[in-house]
Formats: sequence, structure tokens, C-alpha cells
Amino acid sequence: MQALILEQQDGKTLASVQHLEESQLPAGDVTVDVHWSSLNYKDALAITGKGKIIRHFPMIPGIDFAGTVHASEDPRFHAGQEVLLTGWGVGENHWGGLAERARVKGDWLVALPAGLSSRNAMIIGTAGFTAMLCVMALEDAGIRPQDGEVVVTGASGGVGSTAVALLHKLGYQVAAVSGRESTHGYLKSLGANRILSRDEFAESRPLEKQLWAGAIDTVGDKVLAKVLAQMNYGGCVAAC
Repeated sequence: MQALILEQQDGKTLASVQHLEESQLPAGDVTVDVHWSSLNYKDALAITGKGKIIRHFPMIPGIDFAGTVHASEDPRFHAGQEVLLTGWGVGENHWGGLAERARVKGDWLVALPAGLSSRNAMIIGTAGFTAMLCVMALEDAGIRPQDGEVVVTGASGGVGSTAVALLHKLGYQVAAVSGRESTHGYLKSLGANRILSRDEFAESRPLEKQLWAGAIDTVGDKVLAKVLAQMNYGGCVAAC
């Protein structure tokens, strides 16, 4: 099998495609033939060494993957079954999805839902899954389309753009915050009702005029502080 291997030498992260034996895979009760894995922002930080993502080397990055079970010691999964994985520290603390094969704990896997291909599962990926969790958090908090606008920060990123599309589909009025004017047309096509510049969120006071029924924040820092100060009474913020 081949895999993208991250190694550390003289304090620098080195990435290379290498041949591995299956016996070198880490412990786990399910071995998966990986068909697809999305390239996440966290993966990019790990591969380039620009983020303190990887603590132990060598490491195979890839925080998610989808494929078919090659072998299983877990009665919940059988050879040939389609599965997917997101999270669980895979690609950070445990060898991940940027390889032809992965071995993980059965508890970390989910059977691929009917009607969803493994390719489409990874097009949605961890970012899309996170966006849906944020939308569900707003729904669980009782935020409804008729309550007012929902603001999405970092709207042109993977989580943000998917959140804009999901909220629009569910009937919410969406205000998208982006630092790049070149993304405005794209965000409009996803369903954003209006676009706000990130510069408008640079400074904040403890309390400001109430503007938002809900918010999905992917930026943090001063932008999140501004959003919190502008929330309607009883509003909800899903920050990730």
C-alpha cells in the first residue's frame, strides 16, 4: 500500500509518498480500503508543518475517509461494507485517510448511509458535517426562520459555505461575512441574502444593537466577540 507519510527532521515537517506494508498499520479492529479522503484545512496545516497539529511522527494525515471494509474483527462491520469516518483524532494522533488502507477502531466508523456514495460523502467531508452540526445546534435552540437573520462568519470556507447553503435551503435569511470581495458572487449563489465585510467586525463593544437571531462562527477572536455583542435576546451562536 502507498500512503502520504509525514516525518520530522531537524524541526521541519517532511511529506512524501511511501510504500508501507499492511503490518505497519496501527492497532485497530477494522481495516478499510480507502477510496476517498477530503483535504481539510487542518490537513494542510499538518502537511506544511505550519500548525502544531502533529505531535507524534511518523504520521499519515487525513482527518476523514470513506471506503470499504477489507477485514473486520468487529461484528458490526463485514468485509465489503461501505463505511466512513470523521474525527476521533485520526490524521493527528492515529494514522489517517491519505493512504490506500487504514486500520481503526470500529467505534470510530459509521456505515455509509443508503443513497450516499463514498465520493459524495467526502465531498461533504468533515467541513460539511461540522456545518450541519452547527445548523442542528441552532434548530435545537429553537431558532426558526421567522425569528430573524442568521449570520455566518468565514462564509467562504468549507464549513461556512456549506452552512450558508444549508440555512438557505431551510428557509433562513442568511448574512454572510467574508474578507474577500471575490467570493461575493459565489456566496450569493449559495443563498446568502447579503454579504458583509469582515472589516465591519474588527472592533466591538460589550453590547451593541441586536441584529442576529442566530450565528454560525468559524473565525473566533474579534469577529466572534462582535457577533456575541450583536445577538438578539434568546439567540444562539454555534462556534466551531
